[in-house]
Amino acid sequence: MDKQDGAPAQRLVTLDALRGFAVMGILAMNIVAFAMPEAAYISPKAYGGGTPADLAGWAIGFILFDGKMRGLFSILFGASMLLIVERARASGQDAAAVHYRRMAWLAVFGFAHYLFLWWGDILFLYACIGCIAFAFRDWEARRLIRWAVGLFALGTLLMTSLFGAQLVLAQAVDDPDAPAAMAAAGRDVIAGYVGLGDAVDAELALYRGGYLPILAERLGHADTPLLMVLMSALETLPLMMIGMALLRSGFLAGRWESAAYRRTALRWLPPGLLLTILLAWVQWRGGFDYLLSLNIFLAWAQPARLMMTIGYVALLVLLIRRHAASGWIARVAAAGQAAFSNYIGTSLVMTSLFYGYGLGLFGAVGRLPLYLFVIGASALMLLWSKPWLARFRYGPLEWLWRSLARGAVQPMRRASPAQ
Repeated sequence: MDKQDGAPAQRLVTLDALRGFAVMGILAMNIVAFAMPEAAYISPKAYGGGTPADLAGWAIGFILFDGKMRGLFSILFGASMLLIVERARASGQDAAAVHYRRMAWLAVFGFAHYLFLWWGDILFLYACIGCIAFAFRDWEARRLIRWAVGLFALGTLLMTSLFGAQLVLAQAVDDPDAPAAMAAAGRDVIAGYVGLGDAVDAELALYRGGYLPILAERLGHADTPLLMVLMSALETLPLMMIGMALLRSGFLAGRWESAAYRRTALRWLPPGLLLTILLAWVQWRGGFDYLLSLNIFLAWAQPARLMMTIGYVALLVLLIRRHAASGWIARVAAAGQAAFSNYIGTSLVMTSLFYGYGLGLFGAVGRLPLYLFVIGASALMLLWSKPWLARFRYGPLEWLWRSLARGAVQPMRRASPAQ
């Protein structure tokens, strides 16, 4: 997430601007998890889906953002990791030591983020998977892509098998021809989701209250970040490997011909979009049954997300190259250079707005109006990042991470022109 000093100017603009779009875009889906109970992230039937406007807000999030911005973030993390490893080697440093120190401190930041701010942290996940991704640092691009696709397919298959089995068992309850053992197992599955309404009510009470009960609840579930690593490893690792491959091939640096980026976008974005729309229709047609939506969220939507993510990357690179000299791309790139600070800062702002120890808006804002908060937060990122980086070398948390990983306070303030 941190800025890559010393890279060519065009490469910096492309990578940092992509990261800026990603850190703003990821909030477009995370906003639901900030503002509503966790189950609402999976299905509008669980919470926040009672009006046509709510359903429109859900459709926008599911079709355009869900998993795609996280995918972009993961791809860029893999690319940044490879850049830092290569730079460490070029300067004669121990690349493994540099990498693992960075990942260790990122894990600390991530766990603190989860514990003290917000349950939806991804930094701890990235730190753990980043340690594994280091093993593939010397692979050439085609090999990285082949293995990434294979691992991604394996993860999708495992999730489909695990949660699809639950769906089949639950449907067996209403099938008079189903074996008794299968129907009994199905009733057990359904019983596990019966308490969903009570869980939603409990979350509403918790997050509309004070800070200490929220902290106590997180302390009681301190293993959640590790569980997320186990659940998401076969999605996140392949995406990081794809990021390494796309950097190594020059794709992320904007070095391909424009026609190649257009072909990539046309090859992957339309089928991914059509499949995502189909899955949205399946959920609507199924009455947003929670178990059905869970299967789609964790498994069935994965291929379409990957296709759309690659398509988005191609379109964004074209956009960035076309407007590389513009002031607004410079601001997006600055937001990307300070992506770590912007990501954590977003959690600080949003929890202060929605949780009870702040303005207490949790569960009180509809899905569609939530996008106004996304627009406002994105505007803040664009407003503060560029002036800050005009005076300082790094964002605040980028500087802290870099200093801790290097074991020495890093120079922060830029030299003035008169010096």
